Amino acid sequence: MKKRRFINGCSKSVSLAQEFEARGWDAWTCDILPSEGWHKHIQDDILKHLNDGWDFGIFHQDCTYLANSGVRWRVERQEWQQIKEAADFFNAVNAAPFPHVSENPIQHKYAREYIPIYDQIIQPWNFGELESKAICLWLVGVPKLILPITIKPDGVKQSVWREAPSADRKANRARNFPAISKAMAEQWK
Repeated sequence: MKKRRFINGCSKSVSLAQEFEARGWDAWTCDILPSEGWHKHIQDDILKHLNDGWDFGIFHQDCTYLANSGVRWRVERQEWQQIKEAADFFNAVNAAPFPHVSENPIQHKYAREYIPIYDQIIQPWNFGELESKAICLWLVGVPKLILPITIKPDGVKQSVWREAPSADRKANRARNFPAISKAMAEQWK
């Protein structure tokens, strides 16, 4: 029997691919950067691979010009063209011709002019991680995630948001939380 094919696009981390592979999928990552260790990685633009026969995908389009957390810099620097280009890329990936999920932080009002409203917001603490980071999901052909924890527990912190500047900061802030990866692989069979 042929394995179903999973693509984790705009991602070089291994968390989601490992969880889907463990559940019988032929799981791949795709990013313009090298993988952080996954053996089935396509180092290329995801737009070139959306028609490669995938059965399901999860995409993490770059949020640099779209996230509400950076809107001050976008406005101050008048980065309107970059916002439009990032939104166009987001929408192109989100139009993938198979069931998929796009994932991004809460977006600022300028990005909202180009990108449709998300279907669900989740937090790492919804899945047992003691972290806070609002993650918006655009769902195409899959249901909303069931949240096992709906009341924010004590001790939740914002490590991702508070991470000190470094060469790895962007990658660290974009990395998927293991408990969320596990829930996605379990619920989106």
